[in-house]
Amino acid sequence: MSLLLKISFLIYLGGCSLLPGKTLERQQNNSTQSPVVSQNPIVPAPIFSSSNGDPNFVVGVVQKVGGAVVRIDSSRTVSSQSEEFEDPFFRRFFGDTVPSQPRQRVERGSGSGFIINSTGQILTNSHVVDGADDVTVTLKDGRTFNGKVLGEDPVTDVAVIKIDANNLPTLGIGNSDALQPGEAVIAIGNPLGLNNTVTSGIISATGRSSSDIGASDKRVDYIQTDAAINPGNSGGPLLNVRGQVIGMNTAIIRGAQGLGFAIPINTAQRIAQELIANGKVDHPYLGVQMVTLTPELKERINNELGDRITLTTNDGVLLVNIVPRSPAAIAGLKSGDVIRSINNQPVTKIEDVQKLVENSKIGEPLQMQVERNGQTTQVAVKPAPLPVRRES
Repeated sequence: MSLLLKISFLIYLGGCSLLPGKTLERQQNNSTQSPVVSQNPIVPAPIFSSSNGDPNFVVGVVQKVGGAVVRIDSSRTVSSQSEEFEDPFFRRFFGDTVPSQPRQRVERGSGSGFIINSTGQILTNSHVVDGADDVTVTLKDGRTFNGKVLGEDPVTDVAVIKIDANNLPTLGIGNSDALQPGEAVIAIGNPLGLNNTVTSGIISATGRSSSDIGASDKRVDYIQTDAAINPGNSGGPLLNVRGQVIGMNTAIIRGAQGLGFAIPINTAQRIAQELIANGKVDHPYLGVQMVTLTPELKERINNELGDRITLTTNDGVLLVNIVPRSPAAIAGLKSGDVIRSINNQPVTKIEDVQKLVENSKIGEPLQMQVERNGQTTQVAVKPAPLPVRRES
């Protein structure tokens, strides 16, 4: 296997790519309906304060805002080959031409969400409602409503659903850009079917990249927390000591303890506003697979592929593969190119490229300084909308 193929394999599994990707399993797999657009804006609720140093501040926050956290149950009908025809006895007679006997079954899942508008708009994870035929929302007071998916964005794992209700309690919106490790936080959700569960802890870190946590198909920098998060917490709020939502709990690392991850609320709110207005979100897309260049990787490539590629720099972002007919291919980027800067901003790792592309505008050229076989060249790439792949 060639070195470039080996690198590409590593990128697909654990690196970062500007390709459409398959969604990795999170805490719960649930489902979605066709987007229905609502024009109601997100209206932040009042901020609830608790006195600093109060050992019971968690109680105060939960009492004041807990009613805005909901349980979301979803179901979808899937078809599969009848199991009896997988039996070797039947295979002996039918071989590969097994009679078509599709069997339908209903898959069910549950997660969490929180109300962001008193008229019934609810924020949750995309994977909580993905592919759902039916969505049911249960409030803390026991009332249940049918939910309608306004839109979902698998790339950031954000979705908005709507219930037919008014005068609902809502959560105030905090500022996730100002968070610091060590801040106290509270998580509310429905883990493992246990409704209205409260856990608390601290922010363990901020700015965890999607590749850091093994979710390279996502475009999010996560908040890390040690507040207990389990399957069913997906879509629930991560709150600060004033009862403001500063993140949406979304992922765990299987087998780890004390490691949970939340989408920053500034990101989730921005995506939610686009989903409410348009029913979808378009993300800029280049069509490249890439890896962070290191001196060790440079030496290996020069030794094994020196007849085709010559690298003279020790850092930057190496392009491993270019998707045919993609914006990168149209602009003339090639495998073996090393991106050194984008719009005059130096890049030294794949996360730098990912952020700059995500913050760019579709159709507006990105000016890239690229090293190709020891020569520096300028390439202008116009991002296109990311083609999102859907599971069947």
